[in-house]
Amino acid sequence: MIAGSGAGGLPETQEMLDFCAEHGIVSDIELIDIKDIHHAFDRMQKGDVRYRFVIDMQTL
Repeated sequence: MIAGSGAGGLPETQEMLDFCAEHGIVSDIELIDIKDIHHAFDRMQKGDVRYRFVIDMQTL
């Protein structure tokens, strides 16, 4: 079976990122320390998440 993705490839992704940068479009995130990962997972299971969690890599 041959399948593809509707999300596009690298050129389309780069075009989208360039467009967002040009127009000041950003995503809302909640930056968390790695030590808080279990709490973040609990919040996710409870539906208590408003923004995407992003782990602060400096806390690894």
